[in-house]
Amino acid sequence: MLSHEDNELLCRVGPGTPMGALMRQYWIPCLPSSEFPEPDGPAKRMMLLGESFVMFRDTNGDMGAVAEACPHRGASMYFARNEECGIRCQYHGWKFDRSGTLVDIPTENPGSRAQQHFMNTVRIRAYPCHEVNHMIWVYMGDRETPPPFPSFEINTIPPEWCQRPAIMMEEANWLQNMEGDLDSVHLDHLHRRLYADAPAPPTGMRGFWNPSKSLAKLDVERTEYGAYYSSGRPWESDQTWHRINQFIFPFHTMISVGATINLRSFVPLDDTHAMLISHSGNPMGPLPEFLSVREDDPFGEVGGYQERTNDPRSYFVTKANKRNDYFRDLEVEKDLMHCGIPFVLNLQDRAMTELMCNDAGEPVYDRTQEHLGSTDAFVIAVRAQLLAATKRLRDTGEAPANVDDVSWDRVRAASVVLPNDVDWRSHSKLARSADSGDPPSDDVPLIID
Repeated sequence: MLSHEDNELLCRVGPGTPMGALMRQYWIPCLPSSEFPEPDGPAKRMMLLGESFVMFRDTNGDMGAVAEACPHRGASMYFARNEECGIRCQYHGWKFDRSGTLVDIPTENPGSRAQQHFMNTVRIRAYPCHEVNHMIWVYMGDRETPPPFPSFEINTIPPEWCQRPAIMMEEANWLQNMEGDLDSVHLDHLHRRLYADAPAPPTGMRGFWNPSKSLAKLDVERTEYGAYYSSGRPWESDQTWHRINQFIFPFHTMISVGATINLRSFVPLDDTHAMLISHSGNPMGPLPEFLSVREDDPFGEVGGYQERTNDPRSYFVTKANKRNDYFRDLEVEKDLMHCGIPFVLNLQDRAMTELMCNDAGEPVYDRTQEHLGSTDAFVIAVRAQLLAATKRLRDTGEAPANVDDVSWDRVRAASVVLPNDVDWRSHSKLARSADSGDPPSDDVPLIID
């Protein structure tokens, strides 16, 4: 278990918090390009790490993000006019470009001292944007020149080799959401079908099946960029099936799900809302047709998304949610699946984490109450890595290695079958590398027929 102080340090992400400071060292995936289909279109409200801002695509097609409050008298820039390479406040017409520079101030006489003073001194907080492969990233830190852009494999392959990102709002703290991805053992329970030849349920995927009754054995390696681990399950008499998954600072995971690459980012809007952004692709060439089926409506099987408001916390909320038990089907639970919530992307996982609350009723789990075991080894390791990195930045100003050296991003998840008597770390080295030149390792599919 964690102390109350360490739990708060890990969970709270707003301005001035140690974890928020760690996350602000990095470029952060924010919204998909499809949210801004044309230049000079309407701005959208957004929130990350407890900060409110608006995003827009300017006349040249470039993305901008600026603080929501106009520096003049605080009116919301959500209502601003997006025109002629800038965003103009509706209240009094002050206009800023995407760098935050004040470029027009119609409330002062041209050439006046007041006009010159404001033009030289007033800026709106601007967040640098970087758009790649259907996704817009922002930098929220204090560096005048942002750090290098992350070199995750999904960011470096051609756009036509990438799926559009699938996004799901999770109405809970970012860490409890992410910890589901750090836990391979729950596959044998939450996502499991009830018997080996159980068919797929009417909605969602067919469940996971472990051909061995033995517990998965976890072996963890801590790294400069975060950590990775093997969840080893007996395969044949002299072999072990290793599911090798990654954690990369500050909130990214890669999990072995098939013959694709993936980056999964648990991006906090505030302390009680986070987006799971799942971005997948084929590093060897254009996407096969079957990988494009869910692109336009990843949660179509469960009704898609709720109608959103202009509150960013309403974006990407699925119609299956905690207010309707995530469309749980007790007949499916009785006859086919361990859990009757549809196995559609991370819907089952979300059901397990959104109702975890502290004594104040916030969906911020109180980890002083838990009892961890041997199969929680990766959860324990990642918490330790996050605590160490956060405290080191707070106390010494030193950020993790992968902020400035993005070569640490060149990793993959893997699914490999290896002889029992070999060192899985050395024998999986190429499979874990994004620079191997080989297809993603997929010796055993996630769903075994």
